[in-house]
Amino acid sequence: MRVSIIGVGLIGGSIGLAARERLGAEVTGWDPSPGVLDAAVARGALDRGAATLAEAVSGAEVVFVAAPVGQLTTAVEAVLDAIPRDCVVTDVGSTKRSVVAEIDDPRFVGGHPLAGAETAGVEHARGDLFQDAVWYLTPSEGATGVLFERLHRLLRGLGARPTTIDAATHDTMLAAVSHLPHVVANVLVAQAARALEQESEQLPATGPSFRDATRVAGANSAIWTDIYMANRDALIERIDDATRRLGEFRALLESGDDDAVARWNDAARADRERLLEAQLAGGPLHELRASVPNEPGVVARLALELGRAGVNITDMALYPAPNQAEGVVALWIAGDEPARRALELVEQQGFPVARA
Repeated sequence: MRVSIIGVGLIGGSIGLAARERLGAEVTGWDPSPGVLDAAVARGALDRGAATLAEAVSGAEVVFVAAPVGQLTTAVEAVLDAIPRDCVVTDVGSTKRSVVAEIDDPRFVGGHPLAGAETAGVEHARGDLFQDAVWYLTPSEGATGVLFERLHRLLRGLGARPTTIDAATHDTMLAAVSHLPHVVANVLVAQAARALEQESEQLPATGPSFRDATRVAGANSAIWTDIYMANRDALIERIDDATRRLGEFRALLESGDDDAVARWNDAARADRERLLEAQLAGGPLHELRASVPNEPGVVARLALELGRAGVNITDMALYPAPNQAEGVVALWIAGDEPARRALELVEQQGFPVARA
């Protein structure tokens, strides 16, 4: 397999390392920053660097665009102009609505791996960065099924867990679980610094709570300014909600109601346990086989429908009929209840489906 990477930093370099080490892929890359390609080749993230973007994607079967969020649309469009029809293009941006809305091409599938580190640059790339990491895919309903399956299978090969979700849900969810925590971390360190300035004291020894809560404070502004601005409406909603919840807790403190404060704290513990269980729950693997027409967007529509219902596709495969007019989509679903739900949802889409 030939893989191309546009933007060879931590994420792009880690994709290259994993693709070469795990899949035996031939990986080429391009990056606008001087010296990056030489470092990437020396690190083992690339077989070779290219002088131009067009040279890097020539002959590629899969292209990963790892550009900053603010430059994604332009970079993806440039790639799409330079590749053949049988190549799939994806990105790794932390926000999805804008790029998915602006790119109208069946070869493009939006993507976002939930993996990274405080360190940046290809010198910190790791071949195991995506092991067991959720990798969100946000295809348009017109995405080509064969290319979507190719990307899905490649991500599994990298060690990731591809999960299909629509772009709007992705951005709303990430505003709550990723973008708002960065904002809160910045607020906490600023608040602590101002308080110490007022007291004219040195920074006292901080406990693990403060360190854990502020680990992401001051993250790379070149990256996070774009993320904040691209997802600002969803982030504003989360900030308003957090402000309201802080106000409610302030009122509990002011009331002096010990029992109410304890219930508030217990509810947070229960919510955290529920969230962790939802992330970590496993179960037996079920194979479903659905007969579908060979029409643009069918596979993406199925994947999106299951994603909206919270059903994750562990793996998938396409088996076209000899006449190419129809085929079978095999879906592997983990867990008895998710598999039952998936069966119902596929049937509701009007496709014959059965357990293999």
